[in-house]
Amino acid sequence: MPLLQVRDIPEDLYEKLSRVAEQDNRSIAQETIVLLKQALAYKESRISRRKRILHEISSNKVENADTFPDPADLLREDRGR
Repeated sequence: MPLLQVRDIPEDLYEKLSRVAEQDNRSIAQETIVLLKQALAYKESRISRRKRILHEISSNKVENADTFPDPADLLREDRGR
């Protein structure tokens, strides 16, 4: 099994990790593995969600896009108020 060593971890972070591990009746190593798994799954879900949303956006076809007003004209108009 691979070994992961973390050096120079801030003391407050280590203490917090220790408290959370104790509350969950886990060793610090076990708690670290659980937290890493959760963080990586969260990041993967964010990435997949972004990809899905970008795909949805790119698949939407905008009709009559050539009739949209020029953004610069809209800004000038808004600033003129």
